[in-house]
Amino acid sequence: MINKKHSAGALITGLVTLFGFSMMVILIINQRITSFDSTVIYFIQGFETPTLTSIMKFFTFIGSFSALLVIVLVTTLFLYFLLKHRVEIILLWTVIISTSILNWILKHSFHRARPELHRLIDAGGYSFPSGHAMIAFAFYGILAFLLWRHIPNRTGRNILVLFSSLFIILIGISRVYLGVHYPSDIIGGYFASGFWLTIVIWLFQKYKEKQYEKIKRLKEKDCK
Repeated sequence: MINKKHSAGALITGLVTLFGFSMMVILIINQRITSFDSTVIYFIQGFETPTLTSIMKFFTFIGSFSALLVIVLVTTLFLYFLLKHRVEIILLWTVIISTSILNWILKHSFHRARPELHRLIDAGGYSFPSGHAMIAFAFYGILAFLLWRHIPNRTGRNILVLFSSLFIILIGISRVYLGVHYPSDIIGGYFASGFWLTIVIWLFQKYKEKQYEKIKRLKEKDCK
């Protein structure tokens, strides 16, 4: 059920993420974020070691579309057979597919080239916003949303949020560490995905509310 408090929260979240993304676009277009990007890249890459590079390559791999596709398939089986979810599976795939499409549209709208400072891996395509950042935020965000009500205590829910946030952040950092994205690409990706995820979840909640009201009316009709 959507109450006024949740609707207001969704509206505020949507406006904040949209504003954040818009600000990143303005700063990038006007080249007002170059110094920030360079400073953060040099700082993160200053920790470079063979071991850390292997760790960052692992996180960038699990944030790739091919790896996440496998993870989403496993999650789908879990939702279907263990939690008996049906509509939620459609929501999961809708979020993943639509976020991928949105990222492609945004990348080809801004045509930002990737950084050339110190690359540790090869990557093609445009840089802004980061596809890894957007997909990671969308997947782990929607996963936390779907699993939240199945965790009975606050400690478990806090662990869920911590786990999701950690993977989102580490996947983003890995792209900067490996030299294939500017920090502003990652931040912009988080904002864009956060905005879109808020919209999709809000629409899903509205749909569930209508279904609930429909079932309630049918039950009341049968009782008369």
